[in-house]
Amino acid sequence: MVRSAAAAPATQPFNAAQVRDLARNLAAKPYAAPDSQLPDALAKLDYDAYRAIRFLPDHALWRGENLPFQAQFFHRGSIYKDRVDIYEVSDGQAKPVAYRPEDFSFGPQVQAQPAADLGFAGFRIHAPINRPDYYDEVCVFLGASYFRAVAKGEIYGLSARGLSIDTGETKGEEFPVFKAFWLEKPTPGASAMVVHALLDSKSATGSYRFTIRPGETTVFDVEASLYPRVEIAHAGLAPMTSMFFFGPNDRKDVDDFRPAVHDSGGLAMFNGKGEQLWRPLSNPRDLQVSVFNDLNPHGFGLMQRERTFAAYQDLESHFERRPSLWIEPIGDWGEGAVVLFEIPTNQEIHDNIAAFWRPKTPLAAKGEHNMTYRLHWGPDVPKPNTLARFTRTGVAARGEGRLFVLELEGDVLKGLDPNAVKGVVSAAKSDVTNIVTQPNPETQGWRLSFQCAVGDAPLELRAELVANDKIVSETWVYRWTP
Repeated sequence: MVRSAAAAPATQPFNAAQVRDLARNLAAKPYAAPDSQLPDALAKLDYDAYRAIRFLPDHALWRGENLPFQAQFFHRGSIYKDRVDIYEVSDGQAKPVAYRPEDFSFGPQVQAQPAADLGFAGFRIHAPINRPDYYDEVCVFLGASYFRAVAKGEIYGLSARGLSIDTGETKGEEFPVFKAFWLEKPTPGASAMVVHALLDSKSATGSYRFTIRPGETTVFDVEASLYPRVEIAHAGLAPMTSMFFFGPNDRKDVDDFRPAVHDSGGLAMFNGKGEQLWRPLSNPRDLQVSVFNDLNPHGFGLMQRERTFAAYQDLESHFERRPSLWIEPIGDWGEGAVVLFEIPTNQEIHDNIAAFWRPKTPLAAKGEHNMTYRLHWGPDVPKPNTLARFTRTGVAARGEGRLFVLELEGDVLKGLDPNAVKGVVSAAKSDVTNIVTQPNPETQGWRLSFQCAVGDAPLELRAELVANDKIVSETWVYRWTP
């Protein structure tokens, strides 16, 4: 079915610079909150009733046109109230995508179809990523400036955002929103699709251009221009949000049959000095903020390294199929830091992990700040290196201290003389004892274990594997908290 409106909406010329101009001009005006007005029948729906509102796949944009992508749309309601304007771009012309209630099934609790032009809450892109005869959901833009994507064979997990402001600050976080999108109509046989977005918030506006390439790893090329209304000291660029409930390193007070529950297991970093760091995530009792200062980082991301069902034992959630997300800066980002927030949670339904790049210099008011980067949604970093990697962190009580058991895997470890391998471990303000390295025949990797005295304060730890006086692993960095 070819989707068309009863009355074709007006078109207007479009080019990529136009969204930057809109953002720049919008920044010079006072902030206006998005339109969130809805009929009570939609505004007061409970969670299940809202989720029952479904877009009809046969009504998808570009359906029946034999194109490599299709778009479906989300209805506004109690959970997502803000109106988002969406345009289709074809032959240099932008045309609003018309809201039509007949494009949706509303479920049993919505008795009458809305009569007003309500617009949309967001959209999702479908493409034949898993098999050539079926259009699977590849990515979704829904809520504030959040978006998610999957690679071949994966299911949704962590999210990205356009921009975060004041994350973790006592005055409260500001959530910028994507208020309008322009979807470029793909050409036959195209391997990529382009989406433009206009961002707005009390403190800043912005323009974004996403070039989306689904595949074994789904890649987003992102070109962003930000226009602050005020100086922003606590900006989060290329932000990510995920969930870590528990794992072998952190399952205190957890009564659950599953060995681990998380969308991401750790934060990986390839910093400007050439160091490759692995920071396992945790679910702390109190908010934990970790700051990794850097200059021109090569990349960072929230990763899901454990890829076996046995690691999670969950037949419904299948955490082993959740994507990792790697941020690859394009060009120099200057001085700043990768910032990690770990927020306490007692339920797996909450995203309690946030990570992003924070520039050292605040974003100046009335200026233009441009950045380009690439998002890699998939099973791993885009270019795995030759260093061995930490795949599992286990922590257990040992007397009055803690036993740490770290698993490593990598081709560089194969065939090493055990007498030539040693673990180098350090702990700030604590004693490290019983450092043991040994091959692990079950994983074809190596195990590094050690004991550490602990007290009432957080403990910063660092470890790596050395063979013949040469570092053969990435660096494990960890914060143990009481």
